[in-house]
Amino acid sequence: MSVIQPVVFLSHGGGPLPLLGDKSHLEMLDVFASLKGRLTKPAAILLVSAHWEEPQFTLTATASPGLVFDYYGFPPETYQYRYPAPGAPDLALKTKALLQEHGLEAHLELHRGVDHGVFVPMLLLFPDADVPVVQLSLKRGLDAAEHLQLGQALQRLRQQGILLMGSGYTFHNLSAVMGVKTASVVEKCMQFHDWLDIQITDPGLSQSQRFAALTQWQQAPNARFCHPREEHLLPLHFCCAAADGQVAEALHFNMMGLPARCYFWAGAD
Repeated sequence: MSVIQPVVFLSHGGGPLPLLGDKSHLEMLDVFASLKGRLTKPAAILLVSAHWEEPQFTLTATASPGLVFDYYGFPPETYQYRYPAPGAPDLALKTKALLQEHGLEAHLELHRGVDHGVFVPMLLLFPDADVPVVQLSLKRGLDAAEHLQLGQALQRLRQQGILLMGSGYTFHNLSAVMGVKTASVVEKCMQFHDWLDIQITDPGLSQSQRFAALTQWQQAPNARFCHPREEHLLPLHFCCAAADGQVAEALHFNMMGLPARCYFWAGAD
């Protein structure tokens, strides 16, 4: 019997700060260490990052992807990282075909490397760089329902040894992150996370109820305060749909003075 790989959503932190051992990311690093211990080596990783948007869903299809240093203002050494994991052109082609089967246009990108939404968590979770990695973009327009459909279309990859991951952040109001963490800011953040935990982890909800709530996520408490723009939330939509009705475990931590989450949907033998 084949092993069904987990699905994992990661709140990936502020640029390269997790790799620098930043004190505000220590709880995040503990959660990532826990996740690392729960992941078996997959055949490959397909990861949706908040930091890549294209007119259509697009996949890195090079055999040796480089790194895209898409952050600024950090120490010089943070622009010298290497993550020489191979790409997986065959997986990119297979994924494109699956998306087309489900009525989703998809493209291959032969030149782009992987951005920090990929290489930062991969350096923490798979530091040996011995697992092939394909990055999958968000679709411009950031329609929640389309990104749920994306996850549904790719569910079967889990049965083929592919670890599906989303890399974003459950709170991405940068003004609030960089500003004073008043009681009001923390409360707004907590209320949104309480809502999110229910939608993702409540076993009493059906998948259709989950999808309805995530499609209308803007109606959640303080939704637009927590996500003025939704690109860091939509990798979670992908993960939830790819999990095919499983209930996730919420991993709670504080990061940069505010609540954050990772979510883990277990695999099976």
